[in-house]
Amino acid sequence: MKKFLFFDVDGTLYNSKKQLPQSAKEAIFKARENGHEIAIATGRAPFMIAEILEELQIDTYVTFNGQYVVYKGEVIYTNQIANETLREILQFGAQHDHPFVFLNEKEMIASKSGYCEIEESLATLHYPYPTIDENYYLHTPVYQTLVFAKEHEQVLYEQQFQEIQFVRWHPYSCDMLPSGGSKALGITKLIEHIDFEMEDVIAFGDGLNDVEMLREVGLGVAMENGHDEAKKVASIVADHVDQDGLYKIMKELKLF
Repeated sequence: MKKFLFFDVDGTLYNSKKQLPQSAKEAIFKARENGHEIAIATGRAPFMIAEILEELQIDTYVTFNGQYVVYKGEVIYTNQIANETLREILQFGAQHDHPFVFLNEKEMIASKSGYCEIEESLATLHYPYPTIDENYYLHTPVYQTLVFAKEHEQVLYEQQFQEIQFVRWHPYSCDMLPSGGSKALGITKLIEHIDFEMEDVIAFGDGLNDVEMLREVGLGVAMENGHDEAKKVASIVADHVDQDGLYKIMKELKLF
């Protein structure tokens, strides 16, 4: 039976060296040849996954943790934090000397210059320090904003902005999502668009931003290298991404 397969990028498709293992690429192509639909589900922006989309010949993706959804090259759903709310968050962050980075489908822009937290966090994604425009969100659509605050400071934002979700992806940084926003919501919008059933969706992930997705789909697969919360809600835990875990579990599930 045809399945719709959604793959997280970092820690799932990409190994610990931020590389796509040949075994994972082989598994994706074999699954597609076997009739299954292939898509990406990531916290990254579309421009940040251009290389892997091309390499795997994928034109369907859920990005920004569900805030920007594309099916076969067509944008079918977007969501974003209201500008007024974002302004209030930025003012609050300024009181604590916390910078931000704004992202849309084309680029990312920082609110302030000279913060090592931004430089070190983005370096893990192999991206340099962005250009600066603290008012970027006022004149250009923004589908994801990163706040650069440490874990013990995150609670300050959660108490002050209870309508916003703060999902940590780095010791220095959190993704900020509108209430109810998640990869799961983005997947729901996509499969509703094409009249597909959630019970026939399989999702592969490893991070905190994968928890809702792994819990809501028909079959959630967490990688052994993943966060404990992701593994807790998954139906199956695959081997480590560095040990051909994706290939092994896809073969075990008879996707090829």
